[in-house]
Amino acid sequence: MIVDLTSRIAAVVGESGIQDGVVHLFVQGSTAALTTIEYEEGVLQDLRRALRVIAPDEQPYAHDAAWGDGNGRSHVRAALVGPSLTIPVRQGRLMVGTWQQVVLLELDVRPSRTRRVSVTILA
Repeated sequence: MIVDLTSRIAAVVGESGIQDGVVHLFVQGSTAALTTIEYEEGVLQDLRRALRVIAPDEQPYAHDAAWGDGNGRSHVRAALVGPSLTIPVRQGRLMVGTWQQVVLLELDVRPSRTRRVSVTILA
């Protein structure tokens, strides 16, 4: 699952009153990640496919053998993308490109995970 967080992050930045600085995001959990991408279905499908190629579902993972939870590929995918993101803020706005959105990648095999994204704003 890929969740567009851009408007939520922009709202937090707006409520903070910061004009110039950075916003740092960190997702808690080792099977989720944060990145930016054009939130368009074709690109999202391409990203999903690329992650499946890099860390295939069918590959045997040592993590799965040790823990039996079947999400070894989820850990690998999350580690490759990363848990954090830093975005500049100028004149009270996120400095993202026209077609660039902030997204959370839910990579775990378990369907109903609750994720927490920590937001730190620095002037």
